[in-house]
Amino acid sequence: MPDLASQARELQLKFLLISFTDLFGIQRAKLVPASAIPAMARDGAGFAGFAAWLDLSPADGDVMAIPDPASLTPLPWQPEVGWVAAELVLAGTPMAQCPRRLLRTQLERAAALGYELRSGVEAEFFLLGADGAGVADPADHQEKPCYDQLALMRRYGLIGPLLEAMEGLGWGPYQADHEDANGQFEVNWTFAHALTTADRHAFFKVMVKTLAEQQGLKASFMAKPFAERTGNGCHTHLSLWGAPGTASAGTNLFHDPAGELGLSALAYQFLAGLLEHAPALCALTNPTVNSYRRLAAPPTTSGATWSPAGISYSGNNRTHMLRIPDDQRLELRLPDGSTHPYLLQAAILAAGLDGIERQLEPGPRRDNDNYARPLGPEVCPSLPADLGEALDAFDGDSHLRQALGEEFCQAYGRLRRRQWQRERGDISDAERRTSLDC
Repeated sequence: MPDLASQARELQLKFLLISFTDLFGIQRAKLVPASAIPAMARDGAGFAGFAAWLDLSPADGDVMAIPDPASLTPLPWQPEVGWVAAELVLAGTPMAQCPRRLLRTQLERAAALGYELRSGVEAEFFLLGADGAGVADPADHQEKPCYDQLALMRRYGLIGPLLEAMEGLGWGPYQADHEDANGQFEVNWTFAHALTTADRHAFFKVMVKTLAEQQGLKASFMAKPFAERTGNGCHTHLSLWGAPGTASAGTNLFHDPAGELGLSALAYQFLAGLLEHAPALCALTNPTVNSYRRLAAPPTTSGATWSPAGISYSGNNRTHMLRIPDDQRLELRLPDGSTHPYLLQAAILAAGLDGIERQLEPGPRRDNDNYARPLGPEVCPSLPADLGEALDAFDGDSHLRQALGEEFCQAYGRLRRRQWQRERGDISDAERRTSLDC
């Protein structure tokens, strides 16, 4: 384990941001001067847990955020400051509701079975004006704006430095593009061990938002900021590899040249677990009230939502919830931009491992255009229509809850249920327009 204080000295850091991501995906941090790093590395930084989205009360003691030196990342735009991911301890005991710890627990469970999850995410985001009311670029108004070179290069002043920063951090960025909605962008980087991907995903959100703010813009990962435009997805690419110390270490266990579409039986069992648990997964992969405006949405101005409407899988076909793009991996198209970087990976792994342990079968793949010729509900069951339905499915999924741990599930469910009850009571302008004179 690298020594945090030594690393900070080598990098000539003046400060550390000791950061944790709470249950709602908000990053919380304390800025620590270099002189205090040894004590913080040993004891952690203290937080009042009730002040963040954790299932605690003001009567609970300090939550201590213990930094993981392996995650230390200098801020490319402020190199004298380092960011480090932390895990939470309360009264000397690791917290079950700590998202990063939950992911590590699932990875340890996978390792005990001989597997290592490697994953990548496609984190889509909008660039908006500073007030967030509309797209920042008034010239970005094409009906089909995806891959628009001019719109992309008008944001070169942000996208270029973003790619340079990722390159400098060793993430292996390999492309950036304008996405399917006006004002929407995506940057792709190389897949990695799932904990590394989650740390990078969490940091990526901070980095994009900060660089946007420096240019007087607002970056948003909200699932569906505009009703008529494509929403922000977070398509997640998945493969299991042999765990270190096993005979298959470093081998992609999803690849099998003799298997259907070049995938192994193990890959199809993992896929079956994702299908089996999809309704409950939605509570974690699509965690906000707004998330359900993206799923099963009407066609957008570009012609397609690019999001799933039901529970199905296919080959290289983007109209289904799960896609098999090649003979190396699976792509889960369910998650949206508001998904939690750590809970996303933890929940997917828990569901996939359940498919393997119970040797579930996914049934036949479907190769139809599921937008133009949708499958019936007997073949392609519907996804939850709202956050309430997703939470009900999460409450009732005993296999997934057992894998994730009941203490975490209860804490997360209580907070999200309160959010659902609060936000579903909001009265929209559209409701007032259509009903005020009834």
